[in-house]
Amino acid sequence: MSKQDPSEQHSGKDPDLPSNDVTEGTEKAPHRAMFRAMGYDDDDLSSPMVGVANPAADITPCNVHLDDVADAAYEGIDDADGMPIEFGTITISDAISMGTEGMKASLISREIIADSVELVTFGERMDGLVVIGGCDKNMPGMMMAAIRTDRPSVFLYGGSIMPGEHDGREVTIQNVFEGVGAVADGDMSEDELDDLERNACPGAGSCGGMFTANTMASITEALGFSPLGSASPPAENEQRYDVAREAGELAVDVVRNHRSPSDFLSKESFENAIALQVAVGGSTNAVLHLLALAAEAGIDLDIEEFNEISARTPKIADLQPGGERVMNDLHEVGGVPVVLNALHEADLLHGDALTVTGNTLGEELEAYDPPAIEDLDVDYLYPVDDPIHERGAIRILSGNLAPDGAVIKITGEDHLHHEGPVRIFEDEEGAMEYVQEGHVESGDVIAIRNEGPRGGPGMREMLGVTSAVAGQGHAEDVALFTDGRFSGATRGFSIGHVAPEAYVGGPIAALEDGDTVTIDIDNLELSVDLTDEELDERLDDHDPEPTYDNGVLAKYHRDFGSAANGAVTNPGAKWD
Repeated sequence: MSKQDPSEQHSGKDPDLPSNDVTEGTEKAPHRAMFRAMGYDDDDLSSPMVGVANPAADITPCNVHLDDVADAAYEGIDDADGMPIEFGTITISDAISMGTEGMKASLISREIIADSVELVTFGERMDGLVVIGGCDKNMPGMMMAAIRTDRPSVFLYGGSIMPGEHDGREVTIQNVFEGVGAVADGDMSEDELDDLERNACPGAGSCGGMFTANTMASITEALGFSPLGSASPPAENEQRYDVAREAGELAVDVVRNHRSPSDFLSKESFENAIALQVAVGGSTNAVLHLLALAAEAGIDLDIEEFNEISARTPKIADLQPGGERVMNDLHEVGGVPVVLNALHEADLLHGDALTVTGNTLGEELEAYDPPAIEDLDVDYLYPVDDPIHERGAIRILSGNLAPDGAVIKITGEDHLHHEGPVRIFEDEEGAMEYVQEGHVESGDVIAIRNEGPRGGPGMREMLGVTSAVAGQGHAEDVALFTDGRFSGATRGFSIGHVAPEAYVGGPIAALEDGDTVTIDIDNLELSVDLTDEELDERLDDHDPEPTYDNGVLAKYHRDFGSAANGAVTNPGAKWD
């Protein structure tokens, strides 16, 4: 391009953009020199500066392809006359760390992602963001950063993996985890498990079922953080890169129109997100993450509201882990908007909730015009008036074992009840050893404690334990509850997020082997046959030592809040 007179450079730039702090005026010549060293020119410096937050990494298939996704978003920003600036952040592979001490890093990574993206955006004076997510904690972490900075932002999902094939059927990582339990029970050979392992994950992308990554990606459409139809294209599909380019273009538009998260996020947005979650049988982790996002946004959202919305919203999608179908199956018939449209037509969504596009969700659905479920010849989507379950998949239990709530996802029988003696484990490893040695029997109830946000720390997911139980044929007749978490791939009688957690003196810390526990899903109860006085007496001497006294785990042991409020660490979040 031709050289401009210095007095004319950047004169047309929006004076309200934060990037003016580093691009405008004679005194910013050194700053501009640094940008020029990276190949930016006068046109770039007079354009909105849009960050592309990219958690690409070779440590998980969820994120291994995200450099290519980020490149497409970069092109979209550039084509829309924005100034794209890519920067990186971390990720943790939940599936690879699952069942190990390393899983304690997973929830902490959500906070570090949010902190790091916030810091770069703040420090480098970004005008807007495209925030990219692959593995589970990327999604909430990225949106938390966008909310904190309140910069105009678009969320972009990296897409899910295609299903593998084994023995003539489609399989996912869930089948491999459950295969471990089947081998321990003698129902699968090690050779068959080996073949399953080699075929379950055929390429890049996040785990394919309606597990945590796909649940959170779907929720971004309901929240209004990403355009309709953007969650479902697979990772290794050209449509994924079309979505990425469009996200880049939209990001420039939202910057030019000063459309920030605070302009479109509302209580109604979160109610829409919960309605979608319970309608598709989404991950219990979404409860934690939606509470955290609402806390960051300063929006009142109580964990009990998940019950209220689930009570009026039927489950209409039968996807893994409860069903057999995966995200790509949903994509092939129209994606998440098919479900949103069905809920909207049944007056189960707030159609007037705004979205990142500047239009309402109702307007976006009308323009998108997804097919009606009734017109689709599929066996995994059901009309609202003839659902799989009359009530949505998420339940919040309470009682004297969980005064601040506990979370279960209903994937099978919806009238689950158990009353009987409990077997206590002080950590995940003890429970896993017990299950793998074949001690589990129908009717057992297992409690795993000291795995909460502070006690773990990090609130480990326990897909290994729950899958081993399910793989031995006990998904619906063995109950398990914990102050930790479960993977989105967990199915069966599994209750997590028990709050208050054991470390802070929650009633779960008072349990002893043989105590009679009542779990009543219909009546939303998790309780033990002890009086308040007996519980208090048992907790009199409760004064546990932190598991770690140095480094990042010690810091987050100190900083995490309760799971009932999203386990946030931001001191400015509205969480109490």
